[in-house]
Amino acid sequence: MQKPGKEVVVAVVAVQAVSAAFAFRDLARRGDDEVRGPKLLWRLLIGINPGNSLAYWLFGRRH
Repeated sequence: MQKPGKEVVVAVVAVQAVSAAFAFRDLARRGDDEVRGPKLLWRLLIGINPGNSLAYWLFGRRH
């Protein structure tokens, strides 16, 4: 089995970085009552692992 190519790794990192940037922007624009849980917690989770931005999009936002 071949290892993923360098291009695949770069693409995944780029997608995660863009997703995290959009999550940070959305989080900054929302009021406290529009977010499930403390905004500081979401900032930390997204900052630690940009993949956590998916959790923010699925569970952190109130519609």
